Amino acid sequence: MSGNNRVKKAKPTRNTRMTNGTGRKWVKFEFRAEPSIEVFVAGTFNNWNPAQARIKEKNGDGIYRTSILLAQGRYEYKFVVNGVWCADPNNRDSAMNEHGTLNSVLTVG
Repeated sequence: MSGNNRVKKAKPTRNTRMTNGTGRKWVKFEFRAEPSIEVFVAGTFNNWNPAQARIKEKNGDGIYRTSILLAQGRYEYKFVVNGVWCADPNNRDSAMNEHGTLNSVLTVG
């Protein structure tokens, strides 16, 4: 990725609040990027369908945010920025996929 489409920061953080005793947690995906781009997150939690998790920049601060309610477990994911699939540059946990590229790994527990 180059120019204005470059992801500058992407860091999922776990929110420790449980939801109704179900063992699920809100996971916040957040990153900084240039304005006026399309950003999605896709992974094993949404059957790799980026259309199910568009991330929007709402505050005019260049930070794109979304939260997804996930059950405990291990998930692989990537960001999709203006149609380009990319691993999370700020997450060192990764796994090789069947295409020979890296997926980011997130463990909710």
